Amino acid sequence: MMNDVTRAKLNLSSLSIFRGILTRSVPQAFYRLLCSLGDEPEAFLACYGEFYALISERGCSDSLAYALTEAALFDENCFTRAAAGGVYKELPDEVLRAVKRDCEAILSASRLGSDEVLQAYPRYDEIADVAESLPKWGCGECAESFRMYDGSPEQIADYYRRNGCGMFARYKAFIWRDGDIRPVLNYDTIELDDFTGYERQREKVTENTRAFLEGKSCNNCLLFGDMGTGKSSTVKAMANEFRPQGLRIVEMPKEQLFDFPLLADKIAHLPLKFIIFIDDLSFQHQDQSYTALKAVLEGGLAARPSNALIYATSNRRHLVKERLSDRAMEIDDIHTRDNMQETLSLSDRFGLSVCYTVPTKKEFLEIVAAMAAQKGVKMTEEMLFAGAERFALQRGGRSPRCAKQYIESLFC
Repeated sequence: MMNDVTRAKLNLSSLSIFRGILTRSVPQAFYRLLCSLGDEPEAFLACYGEFYALISERGCSDSLAYALTEAALFDENCFTRAAAGGVYKELPDEVLRAVKRDCEAILSASRLGSDEVLQAYPRYDEIADVAESLPKWGCGECAESFRMYDGSPEQIADYYRRNGCGMFARYKAFIWRDGDIRPVLNYDTIELDDFTGYERQREKVTENTRAFLEGKSCNNCLLFGDMGTGKSSTVKAMANEFRPQGLRIVEMPKEQLFDFPLLADKIAHLPLKFIIFIDDLSFQHQDQSYTALKAVLEGGLAARPSNALIYATSNRRHLVKERLSDRAMEIDDIHTRDNMQETLSLSDRFGLSVCYTVPTKKEFLEIVAAMAAQKGVKMTEEMLFAGAERFALQRGGRSPRCAKQYIESLFC
């Protein structure tokens, strides 16, 4: 009669829709261990040791079930893509039966304990002394959607509908690099509650983002103004705040704006919403990427997809750096007004412009006080404010960034 370990091995070997999980490190190593049950003792124990070393390195030596089911949740296949788009029920019945079988096979494998696997080795008597001293893994709990699995794909499909699939389910933020979307492994975790001041500006951006997610009228957004006032942090906080509603952020360097049609093609079919983030935007005269962005914002054939908005930050309202020598050259230009309209036309294509100016002394000290309270600084208000003013003077001006640096300096 077939034991549970052999059955799990055969079920994993015949995975179909979720077969991609066998390319992930932990499921692959676990499957390799099960397949080594017919090998010589040295080969079997080597697979055991390699598997335990891997799950210890991955931090899941006490949660094998979570590691296996999480790999399934982050897998990208025909079912997960359809579920993310809310149309998985349109798949053929045979595909849905295969999904159910794969899920049950993964769950069954995730319940196998180390002793159960060891004792399933046909020549266990030869390794019994060694087996007693081997480290043992714990199964733990499955990932949430699998923990609630009731034999129907509905619960798991709902996970993909809310979180997307593949890397868009695993990661929060992305960057356009080398012609493709790459995940950001260590993304800024700033939240809207972390800010002090600039409530009016953030509310405008928040309302626009919420309207975007709800399918209402919304605009590309330009956050401009003085440096260190929280423009970029506001955009990052939007991505963190609205991630549960299906929002993702992709940063696109200004120098790669010509790749925008490629980026648009990659995200246009996805069921998620995207902020395409262009940070610290400014242009020199005759900058070719200036024209590229104009076409993206309005008028180009490769326009932004309906599931994306562009959020850009800049220290300049009109985005183009102007020099006195440029004004002098305009004397010889018959169409001076046309040149000025060309300069202003890009910033005007952002339907929403939000201005961030340096705080007043009162606002600066309020920010300092709030940050000091958050960090548990023990100082009198008089000493705290006097130190903040000296620090701002040394840094050349007041700003939220300056306030943060001052508070951090108190712990050095």
